[in-house]
Amino acid sequence: MQHFPIFVSLAGRRVVVSGGGDAALAKLRLLLKTKAQITVFAPHPTPEIADWAKAGRLTLIRRALAPGDATCAVLFYAADEDAQEDARTAALARADGALVNIVDNLGDSQFITPAIVDRDPVTVAIGTEGAAPVLARAIKADLEARLPTRLGPLARIGKAFRKMADALPMGRARRDFWSDYYFRAGPRAFDESGENGAKAALDDLLNAHLTRQSRPPGHVAFVGAGPGDPELLTLKARRALDEADVVIHDRLITPEILELARREAVLIDMGKEGFGPSARQEDINAALIEHAQNGAQVVRLKSGDSTVFGRLDEEIEAVEEAGIGWHIVPGITSASAAVASIGQSLTRRGRNASVRFLTGHDTKGFADHDWRTLARPGEVAAIYMGKKSARFIQGRLMMHGADPATPVTIVENASRADQRIIEARLSDLPDTLAAARVDGPALTFYGLAPRAAALAAQHDFNLTQELA
Repeated sequence: MQHFPIFVSLAGRRVVVSGGGDAALAKLRLLLKTKAQITVFAPHPTPEIADWAKAGRLTLIRRALAPGDATCAVLFYAADEDAQEDARTAALARADGALVNIVDNLGDSQFITPAIVDRDPVTVAIGTEGAAPVLARAIKADLEARLPTRLGPLARIGKAFRKMADALPMGRARRDFWSDYYFRAGPRAFDESGENGAKAALDDLLNAHLTRQSRPPGHVAFVGAGPGDPELLTLKARRALDEADVVIHDRLITPEILELARREAVLIDMGKEGFGPSARQEDINAALIEHAQNGAQVVRLKSGDSTVFGRLDEEIEAVEEAGIGWHIVPGITSASAAVASIGQSLTRRGRNASVRFLTGHDTKGFADHDWRTLARPGEVAAIYMGKKSARFIQGRLMMHGADPATPVTIVENASRADQRIIEARLSDLPDTLAAARVDGPALTFYGLAPRAAALAAQHDFNLTQELA
């Protein structure tokens, strides 16, 4: 991020624009929506700028910018539409201490003006670092269509009511009140009776929240975060993260997914690692109970699907015994993402009518399975946590007659930018893993080889990443 997005208060502050043509007009149309004191320097302004000056909306000085003209200005726009003149006026404004924007000159500008969706006082700013203005305009058009025009009036009414809402305790009580207003009571009242109806709804709603006998009870949502790509999160998972007071997450949850949690949420890393440092299950259970009993909406965020090899039952039993409500939000399990990345399906007519989901180890060490059945030709298994147990798995399968040439595919960091696909045969599985130095989470497919097209796509992607 080269440009840090901020909202600058311009009420009563000076903004200077040099230029009187189309470029200046475009900036002035935005600036006139603020309460800034605008001064325009232009020897030959357009009639529209002259009309704004006559109406008292800005100050027009019909000459070129001179030294000292930008003194006390917080922002300066060089919009002369002439590179040499823009450079001259920008240098003068910098000397006067103003932040400078040169229209259509990103490299020499100190700030940029984003595309704006205006639902005053709700403002959405869209920036692309100047790289793709067309994309910014497309996003703006999409948001314009999505955000109802009533959003602005509802926000203005709510802003005037904030002091009244301070009667509610800080934290969840106030968030629940404002959530009720903006997403339920407010829109309904506005649609029925306009702004007066929305104002009246606020009084009734505040009284209802103040007279509640007790705060809402805490709750635990067991949420599957998917394999790592934030775009593979379900809508329910996104909603749970947005409503969470506390997020207790595994070590495999990617930073991009944690970024989607509400900014005020408490993030607690209680990761586990097979045969490595781990949070004790008892401590995880205790944390879930403690925060929920304090009234928090808790998200237990698990990699993949929380119902697959996640010790979910133990955590549910713990919160149930404590009398805490819970629900499950399923996620995309790593096997689904990984098999998609190699261009295969988990089952195929004439090859295998079933697929096994196995874990390479459990709480007692390497996990044992029905190796005799799995060793038969055509069988397919998705093996979770199989890196350290690769030699054990290989030995058990070959001991029960598995063909040493059986294809095995390892997908590391499935769905993520650093995903890798590694081909092996059962006979060389441990050595291939060791040579590949697989450090990230990996899913092992026994009995499946990647399609050539999938491998080619992976190679092209890796090449693009290296060139970037």
